[in-house]
Amino acid sequence: MESTLRRRVARDDSSCESATPRDESPVKPGDKVKVVHHRPKTKKRRTTAIFLLGSLFGLIAAGFFAKNNDLINFPELGDLSMDSLFDALPAGFVKDMRDLVNGERDFVESYDAFSVGVKVRSEGLTVDHPIIMIPGVISTGLESWGTSNVSRPYFRKRLWGSWTMMRALVTDKEVWKRHIMLDKATGLDPPDIKLRAAQGFDATDFFITGYWIWNKILENLASLGYDSTNSFTAAYDWRLAYPNLEVRDAYFTRLKSYIEMAVHVQNKKVVLASHSMGSQVVFYFFHWVASDQGGKGGDDWVENHIDGWINVSGCMLGAVKDVTAILSGEMRDTAQLNSFAVYGLEKFLSKEERAEIFRAMPGMSSMLPMGGNAIWGDLNSAPDDQPGQKHSYGSLLNFRIGQNWTTPNKNFTVDEAMEYLFNTTEDWYRDQVQGSYSLGVAHTKAEVEANERIPRKWVNPLETRLPLAPNLKIYCFYGVGKPTERAYYYKSPDRGISTTLNMTIDTALIQGDIDHGVIMGEGDGTVNLMSTGYMCNRGWKMKRYNPASVKVTVVEMPHEPERFNPRGGPNTADHVDILGRQNLNEYILRVAAGQGHTIQDYVVSNIREYAKEAKIYDEDE
Repeated sequence: MESTLRRRVARDDSSCESATPRDESPVKPGDKVKVVHHRPKTKKRRTTAIFLLGSLFGLIAAGFFAKNNDLINFPELGDLSMDSLFDALPAGFVKDMRDLVNGERDFVESYDAFSVGVKVRSEGLTVDHPIIMIPGVISTGLESWGTSNVSRPYFRKRLWGSWTMMRALVTDKEVWKRHIMLDKATGLDPPDIKLRAAQGFDATDFFITGYWIWNKILENLASLGYDSTNSFTAAYDWRLAYPNLEVRDAYFTRLKSYIEMAVHVQNKKVVLASHSMGSQVVFYFFHWVASDQGGKGGDDWVENHIDGWINVSGCMLGAVKDVTAILSGEMRDTAQLNSFAVYGLEKFLSKEERAEIFRAMPGMSSMLPMGGNAIWGDLNSAPDDQPGQKHSYGSLLNFRIGQNWTTPNKNFTVDEAMEYLFNTTEDWYRDQVQGSYSLGVAHTKAEVEANERIPRKWVNPLETRLPLAPNLKIYCFYGVGKPTERAYYYKSPDRGISTTLNMTIDTALIQGDIDHGVIMGEGDGTVNLMSTGYMCNRGWKMKRYNPASVKVTVVEMPHEPERFNPRGGPNTADHVDILGRQNLNEYILRVAAGQGHTIQDYVVSNIREYAKEAKIYDEDE
């Protein structure tokens, strides 16, 4: 089974002129490298899953084009004319989104949403540990609690995660931006603005009407016997830098209280289930709750209160697409749109506006890639490079010779890209990010222990350790086999265009493995395999990062989408859609029911080989 699921590199003898990196001489026409799968290739499914704002607009477009109301009802849109929006919305999204909504309807009608829970219960499993769910980036709705004149029309309405958001974006964009962006100086609420994370299960089960996030997991937990007395959702304002989650909202204090209450009432330790950015929040919380600078719980608090941590698609070492989102407001989702769709997207939010918004949400920058060149490679090689690959993935930002005279005169690794980002962005952004996070590597036990006293290190698992909790169990569940952004080609902005950006993705470049300026690698479609898999398969095997020898179980889930299901079906491994995957739901129920020990490691990618190539070594080696 493993051999059939591993990805291999194949030679393609077709002649294609390779793009020439800035720091190399021109390359003659030759072979190109591409990743292929052994399983029969199905029709490519255009991803409309959510990551940052760029991939949001396709999802929303369907609602506006459902003029006869046969797809989705929009009670919040009022008298807004659908006809008036045709010129503004990307036309290329229409078919995708009609397929999405119809597929969702067919899926709901044909799939018993409670079947996993019923199956597990029939085997004799029942409620055991209380469970607390920590959602991922952007999956929590944000609602307005401001009472100033500018906020009153939106009081207690969601300006993120509802159709009110889209109406505000289209008809009142500047007001929407004013609400959604944090104060650039403080990283907290702007004057007269008050946006807060919605609470309860409603905060995360659906993103917008018909687009489920945690809903499938909640349904199956209910089938096992869970309800609002023994399961909770710890939603948070994902825009805030992690220290400010506590400063403004006392988020970690409240999370500590929820856990302690659950343990007291149920007389059982808690299971935490996190997704994506939520896994970073949990890791930060483990440090905060034990520290004298945080929750003052002591080193034994996690041991006494947490039975297991289910880490679903955790971006533990960040994601490279976060660099381009912040640098130029772009990613693959925007780079590969056709010209008319780009025009429609730009009418909503230009690249400059998107970059400004991302920077004014310091929580997003927690997902900048960690580990530098040691994890992500240098100009000559990267741990996840494929045999025969023309240029290393370690060359993250690339520039063509003779075309980009205003761009840097060499290609950038991750380390160099981060240096460039901080040197060219505003002081307020640099101060917020560098004051809240650290992206380096601690190579000794002494460094790791010292970092326990430095809060900005707490988000980085390569600089800090797991809790001193020998009975804690960690379960890493993540998707593999879906092409994921790994490197980019950039250029100077087109002449004659007024812009504040220094450079943008070279979307006109389509050569060999370069698709509209984007080079794909391995992952779950959003987060790179080195991020989801390195700590689980190797980092936490090192004594300095796991001194209590916490048991870590890894289950990789191959991406095997159904041909005509726009969300991928029960075997998808997409970063967001995996939350509806049937075996993931079953594993979560087994851990909650106290049967996590029955889950066995299942690794089908080459992550263990890649991890050995990373330039991070055990002190005993």
